[in-house]
Amino acid sequence: MKVLKFKTNIKCGGCVATVRPFLDGEKSISKWNVDTDSPDKILSVSGEDVDPQRVENLVKEAGYNAEMVRVVGIGGGEL
Repeated sequence: MKVLKFKTNIKCGGCVATVRPFLDGEKSISKWNVDTDSPDKILSVSGEDVDPQRVENLVKEAGYNAEMVRVVGIGGGEL
């Protein structure tokens, strides 16, 4: 499993609620969360075959921006 990290403009709980149906509906995503306290509003997405472009498109469909910044393997090392 890998974890993708995205810089976003998802700022609050209401924004997270708007994005939720888009990300929850993607079968390749097993878990996700947004750190709205971080300056870059980091979205972390985990799953087996998660396509970074697909995640960016889903967030865009919800009305927000996402830009991949990092991929982390299951052991915590960058891929």
